[in-house]
Amino acid sequence: MFRRFLKSDAIKGLAGLLAALYIWVVYRTSRWTVMNAAQAHRYLANEDPFILAFWHGRLLMMPTVVLKKSKVHVLISHHADGEIISRAIGHWGQKSIRGSTSKGALPAIKDMLRVLKDREIAVITPDGPRGPRMRVQDGVIRMAAMSGVPVIPVSFSSTRGKCLSSWDRFFVAKPFGKGVVLWGDPIHVPRKNENGAYDKAKKEIENQLTELTQQADTLCGQVPVEPEDCSPSQENKNKVM
Repeated sequence: MFRRFLKSDAIKGLAGLLAALYIWVVYRTSRWTVMNAAQAHRYLANEDPFILAFWHGRLLMMPTVVLKKSKVHVLISHHADGEIISRAIGHWGQKSIRGSTSKGALPAIKDMLRVLKDREIAVITPDGPRGPRMRVQDGVIRMAAMSGVPVIPVSFSSTRGKCLSSWDRFFVAKPFGKGVVLWGDPIHVPRKNENGAYDKAKKEIENQLTELTQQADTLCGQVPVEPEDCSPSQENKNKVM
């Protein structure tokens, strides 16, 4: 009965509203410094489409980083938590596309490509919905190559907050802190995968996102989060354990 209660539409709606209110409180009570935003803000002001990318663990404050008038569509998984996230960002005027770039990827990618064709912003967590942490999956590369629009990475941190013990080390910012939003430079993915172009773009996105996240943490006095070790030796160790 308790599980059915948690899955009820009313409870999900309430949870989404509370999450949206919490984001608003943190945003309004904190002092934010935005860095290297000129290129991203130019895209936003001109209503030029791009793919906004950030690590899954830095999802909380992302509804606040784009201009209010911007038309934003966020790719959110069908997982139970996804419904709450979808409702939370809805209160911020942002829309959801439910799906994944891994499992059953084609419909989700088609919807995101349609959004970009309409000159709107497609938002994706390249390591979501289940990791490995801070490792770019192929979906964002396919989407950028097919659409011809750039990927622009972004991250944030705050002096008041902590990382949870979840797989993504989800960062929960708290009110009354000093926050930093760091934008990266646009990354263009060629339409054709010639001379390892996709792998190079994948590495560039991964490196920029990790550097932005760790730099933001350092500026805010937080311990920088490390990407998950995906080396063969670590995989074998995990299997043994």
